Amino acid sequence: MVADIKFVETKNLKAKPDVSKIGFGTHFTDYMFVMDYNTADGWHDARIVPYENISVSPANTTLHYGQAIFDGLKAYKHGDKPVIFRASTHMQRLNISAKILDIPEVPFDIALAGLKKLIAIEKDWIPTGKGQSLYIRPFIFADDPYLGVRVSQTYKFLIILSPVAAYYAHGFSPVKIMVESEYVRAVRGGLGAAKTPANYAASLHAGLIAHDKGYDQVLWLDGVERKYIEEVGSMNILFKIKGEIVSPSPKLQTSILDGITRRTVNEIAKDWGYPVVERKISIDEIIQAHNDGTLEEVFGSGTAAVISPVGVLEYKGKEYVINGGKTGDFAQKMYDYIEGIHMGTIEDKFGYVEAAE
Repeated sequence: MVADIKFVETKNLKAKPDVSKIGFGTHFTDYMFVMDYNTADGWHDARIVPYENISVSPANTTLHYGQAIFDGLKAYKHGDKPVIFRASTHMQRLNISAKILDIPEVPFDIALAGLKKLIAIEKDWIPTGKGQSLYIRPFIFADDPYLGVRVSQTYKFLIILSPVAAYYAHGFSPVKIMVESEYVRAVRGGLGAAKTPANYAASLHAGLIAHDKGYDQVLWLDGVERKYIEEVGSMNILFKIKGEIVSPSPKLQTSILDGITRRTVNEIAKDWGYPVVERKISIDEIIQAHNDGTLEEVFGSGTAAVISPVGVLEYKGKEYVINGGKTGDFAQKMYDYIEGIHMGTIEDKFGYVEAAE
């Protein structure tokens, strides 16, 4: 299958940046993967080509109606070998998002082979410093030059790569989060379970308000009753309450993204012997658990940040300090363990790591 993927080589290679100085998602590698779709040929012409700007019609349907999806995952080096964390799971989730947006599913074998071949070609771009990785962004967008509202007949699938340092500039330290009680990001039966640009556009305004008030991100509540916790803007949220690891359930609340890092946390926690519970959890329950001393830790999980401890929750004008504003023991242990698997210093007994070559 890899042999079917064309490779267009360039001699004009870029200078590699000092990753510790560039932050997240600002520099991109020499190559990208591209594949096209139309109704006559299906997905076809899989190729790896030099990274370049793409040309679209001013009438491009994605620009006007937003039919697009994406995902995010990371590559690391184990010695000299490039590896990808949970590559198959991420590509499967991309197709779940495709179903929700009525985008033709990408042939899994070709998508995975293209990803691995791209990483193998670009392996020298993978940084090896603490907290560093090669961020992988697969995405699909509708490509019809058409202003009528309909499902597109043509699409482009691309994968681009970006060497990154830690997601948060202040590193692995507790963040302050504002619980949003006025604005809504997604509702049951909508697009919340898909990684689609619309969900992130819907989060921007509340995020700006939170930043202006001194908070790092917004924690969303459900869009109907405004009481059940959903997720943070760029990550899922988890709570340690009386020794249990509790998180909102994507199966019960279909406006939540089924986060792969959250799955990873829950799988590892179960292996460690912790009770793991996925259910509806209200903001009132969290406030009560804080007040009676049973809320031990709060932390986010996501590909970009991996684990993000929460030191403060603000709700309706009142701040609730979690664990004295310090990183909890469980969050720290989980972060160190997952990063150890990423870097190859801890045995991957779960089979999360996939070789790229």
